[in-house]
Amino acid sequence: MSHVIAAIRLLLFVLWTLLIIPPYALVMAVGGPYRSMARFYWGTVCRITNTQVVVRGALTDKRPLVMVANHTSYMDIVVLGSVVNGAFVAKSEVANWPGFGVIAKLGRTVFVDRKRSAALKQRNEIVRRLVTVREPLILFPEGTSNDGNRVLPFKTTLFNVAEKPVEGEEVWVQPVSIAYTRVDGLPMGYGWRPFYAWYGDMDLASHLWELLGFGRVTVEVEFHEPVTAAPFAHRRDLSRWCEEAVRNGVSRALHGRDDPPPPPLPGKEPVTDTTPSTAADAEPAAAAVGAARSPDAVT
Repeated sequence: MSHVIAAIRLLLFVLWTLLIIPPYALVMAVGGPYRSMARFYWGTVCRITNTQVVVRGALTDKRPLVMVANHTSYMDIVVLGSVVNGAFVAKSEVANWPGFGVIAKLGRTVFVDRKRSAALKQRNEIVRRLVTVREPLILFPEGTSNDGNRVLPFKTTLFNVAEKPVEGEEVWVQPVSIAYTRVDGLPMGYGWRPFYAWYGDMDLASHLWELLGFGRVTVEVEFHEPVTAAPFAHRRDLSRWCEEAVRNGVSRALHGRDDPPPPPLPGKEPVTDTTPSTAADAEPAAAAVGAARSPDAVT
């Protein structure tokens, strides 16, 4: 890694963030296109950090929408923020963290608390975002970040938000796979991926410094078929289906194969083609979301 490059990128990131805050706050206050502006902000952060995002599939236009993705690093927020006009869900502590708290608030993050007394208020805010604002919400249901080489089991409680219609509308759920695949055009492999994955007891500051000093990283994002809870007998079945869809996408990006084959939707014939893809109540939900490991967003 290069300490000089890391210093330059860190300085550019800080300057860019300070520059964008005043106009972004003004656009939000007057009800302007703040979502597009947030996406532009994260897209610029990708360029500053030399992150190339390859997108496969497409974000659905169905609303209300909850997106569920695997969680590898705080860079997941940068990557998804650059391609989705949506908002993340984060534990309430993030709002008070220096630096990250300001960015999270500007990003319209929905903050949740594990306290039972906060459950109703949190659910009302989630419903408002989904139904009234029509804003996609991005969740990480693994419950923690990981080493980027696998997908951990999803926490089924989080899917409660989509288990029943909200304000008379079915909530759509779209699985999303995120995979860190290349450095300077070469396959990343197991050895290099921990330099980009942030998990366990890794120190945030030192990890960020090392990440900023490395070369160009390629991140592949795959949008899968959106579903509702209607075809599933229980939310655990919906959770399992989404988990397998995300795991398949990560496996395709890392190894060029489905492992296992894509799961069929209830009532549909099983998918047998494994050819690698060629394209790039309220309280339990809050409690599951609040269990995040990453400082930027939660699962």
